[in-house]
Amino acid sequence: MTTRTNRYDVIIIGAGPAGIFAALELAKKDVKTLIIEKGKPIEKRSCPRNNGGDCSPCKICSITSGWGGAGAYSDGKLTLTTKVGGWLDEILEEEYLSKLIEYVKDVFLEFGAPPRIFTPPEEEARKLRTLARLADMELITYPILHLGTDNAFRVLKSMYEFLKPKVDIVFNTMAENITKKNGIFYVETKKGTFSSDFLIVAPGREGADWLIRICKALGIDQKNNAVDIGVRVELPAETMEPVTSVLYEAKLLYTSKKFEDHVRTFCMNPHGFVTTEVYEDVITVNGHAYAENRSDNTNFAILVSKSFTEPFKEPIAYGKYIARLANILSGGIIVQRLYDIELGRRSTPERLARSIVKPTLKDAVPGDLSLVFPYRHFSSIIEMLKAMDKMIPGVASRHTLLYGVEVKFYSARVQLNRELETPVSNLYAAGDGAGITRGLVQSSVSGIIAARSILNKISRR
Repeated sequence: MTTRTNRYDVIIIGAGPAGIFAALELAKKDVKTLIIEKGKPIEKRSCPRNNGGDCSPCKICSITSGWGGAGAYSDGKLTLTTKVGGWLDEILEEEYLSKLIEYVKDVFLEFGAPPRIFTPPEEEARKLRTLARLADMELITYPILHLGTDNAFRVLKSMYEFLKPKVDIVFNTMAENITKKNGIFYVETKKGTFSSDFLIVAPGREGADWLIRICKALGIDQKNNAVDIGVRVELPAETMEPVTSVLYEAKLLYTSKKFEDHVRTFCMNPHGFVTTEVYEDVITVNGHAYAENRSDNTNFAILVSKSFTEPFKEPIAYGKYIARLANILSGGIIVQRLYDIELGRRSTPERLARSIVKPTLKDAVPGDLSLVFPYRHFSSIIEMLKAMDKMIPGVASRHTLLYGVEVKFYSARVQLNRELETPVSNLYAAGDGAGITRGLVQSSVSGIIAARSILNKISRR
């Protein structure tokens, strides 16, 4: 949408869940709002790798950037709990956060999300939690509203169509610099300089490095978050059905015996597909599940969380370095049978063909993940697979496939108050890029919090 002016009440940088939900709140009032997004409109987002191409034509990745952010191509799981998905529970009271999560769910339903909420039966969930504890793991259970990647796309498009006549939106535009003079924010882009009284920065994980630079320029303190590095596991859907038929997604937490690292499952996709995503010049692995298109496999991530102490201050660069090693060795993503890992050898096309699990990521290259991961990470990943096998026999089958590398880049955590305002007055930070959320629901909640704070300030003028 072409902008009508360069002067606004509020500018939102980033059109992911945080930016969209902030805009939905602001659109309820007569607030002149601009959204600046470096990616494309949702209907123009497409990945050449999905059609047999490569990433070379793309300056901006359409999987991670554009309307809806990375969430547009996610599995579309809304975790309806305060226990996972971010750190807002450290800022807000649990009761208030729960109400906001319920509100986010209702908004998704209003815009066409299928009313498909998976609530685990307590007796069956209790039995699974017991099995997890016997295997030295903790199982967290909670209701899930599952959209599926196809429905997530449709819902986000509906939100776009609703907001298009109510706010100004510029796509394919990078916010290159931010300054504040005489109480006014100035956002410099190649399409001109835009100004506003209030600013919400919500760049998502893909914009983590950008936000670090902006915060340094404005004198805003940040604290390093952990970086999550691991693999995407793929196995027969039947293997996971004792869990997925009850919970849909199993959120398992494990502490490795050798290093006492925190390890967890993430983004479980029954009958799903392994996919890729690109962060600048790094190709990483991910997973999706569709409401209508189903495979014979289930995939999930096993991630090792690692925090760093002084003097190291570059956890994002560390994660990208490990992912880049896999890219160098394979040209993209490496896939390896667990059997080959146990025998200390690489997987080859011939060995992979003997697996009963057929890869859903067709361009993954058979190789050796031990050449990529630090020993402590790889050791912790294999440990957790063995622990899961005690709870769910067959998880650690010799046919199980591991893809690498999966990395979750969480920006350094921005210094914020409970309304998500930075020490720079009227500047707010929201979403995964601010280091306070790591999922669709809490990211959406953070946008609501920032927008409501701004509306309160405007009403008091």
